[in-house]
Amino acid sequence: MSPSSEPVELYGPEYKRNPYPLYAELRERGPVHRVRFPSGVCAWLVTGYDAAHQALTDPRLGKHHSRGNAAWRARASIMPEPQHSQLQVHLLHQDPPRHTALRRLITDAFAPQRVESLRPRFQAMADALLDGLPDSGGTDLVELFAARFPFQVLAEVIGLPEEFADRFDRDWGKVVQPVGPEDPGRPAYEARLRGLQRYIADLVRHKRAECGEDLLSRLVAARDADRLGQEELDSMVFQLLVAGQEPVTNQITTALVTLLRHPARLAELAARPELLPRAVEELLRHDSAFELTTWRFFAEDTELHGTRIPAGDSVIVSLSAANRDSRQFPDADALHFDRTPNPHLAFGHGIHFCPGATLARIELRIALGTLLRRLPDLRLAVPEDELEWTPAVLARGVGRLPVSYGSCPYAGSGVNGPDAAC
Repeated sequence: MSPSSEPVELYGPEYKRNPYPLYAELRERGPVHRVRFPSGVCAWLVTGYDAAHQALTDPRLGKHHSRGNAAWRARASIMPEPQHSQLQVHLLHQDPPRHTALRRLITDAFAPQRVESLRPRFQAMADALLDGLPDSGGTDLVELFAARFPFQVLAEVIGLPEEFADRFDRDWGKVVQPVGPEDPGRPAYEARLRGLQRYIADLVRHKRAECGEDLLSRLVAARDADRLGQEELDSMVFQLLVAGQEPVTNQITTALVTLLRHPARLAELAARPELLPRAVEELLRHDSAFELTTWRFFAEDTELHGTRIPAGDSVIVSLSAANRDSRQFPDADALHFDRTPNPHLAFGHGIHFCPGATLARIELRIALGTLLRRLPDLRLAVPEDELEWTPAVLARGVGRLPVSYGSCPYAGSGVNGPDAAC
């Protein structure tokens, strides 16, 4: 494909509802495609499992925003100054050796043995949230569970004080959704940024005054010891607060939507909770909350699978397209809880593999297991086409998930939706 080819548009309600037919078409055409995002920025999208796997470990592809060219900066660097310089120098936008040093500061908090030891605490959180629901009826699972459970877990893991957990506004998470300079929603977007930045400054001051052994305290101590710059500290706190919980919220919703589309699989999982570990891996593969990776750049014009990529143009890997590649995963569009091996790329690959992957897996197992155990005959309370998928460029998930549950004469019949409501 040449740079002059007309870009494929990666946005719109139909695309967000189900991008997989488009991804299948792109995989058939080849591994690299020119695409356009809602902000107007164009990028090069990598599809297919092998091509994605290679791109995620290609040392020529860097993440630091300074690598982006003028055309990319004109539309992709939509976070205004000073916030862009102050909040965008976290791990996702760093290259070695700085990336290596920064990542080392957080790995202990997300170590498998540590997060596994917290499993009973996480289970108690999930049960407490569901204790507030009636025994039968309906609810929005995002508002009352999927948005709350991951945040409570995150607060426990990183040491977010209760008063700051109470102050956190989930609306701040929308700062990762693209809002261009001419968008009518731009003032609200910038207000979210300023509010979140004030919150981070207050949190850092609090942790400096009452330093403990938790991750946030250790990051503040690293700043005071000149192991972190101020912008790096603020950016890492920003990343923890936004990237540390919203993707898990989204993954809970994508997993639930998938199960509600496959009532036989949902019933099987409810009856056989021992299937949860493999089922979670398959649900991650089948519809990942991390749909696309963040930007990568070549320092010079480079051939990528036969396509010439100009220096500083953005390269994005489609994790979701890779995870539905039938050359790697037989019957890739189907849901198979016994799929093994299952080397999906839902958490990325290489040096930028998600450091919170073990924690996310535990959260998903607890969330799904608890919901299926506590909410019998779970079903959608609205037609599926009324679900609103988040417009975030890189992520998949629904903002609301209205469900019904409880004894129902249609349970087990395959009927799933408002017509099955009791």
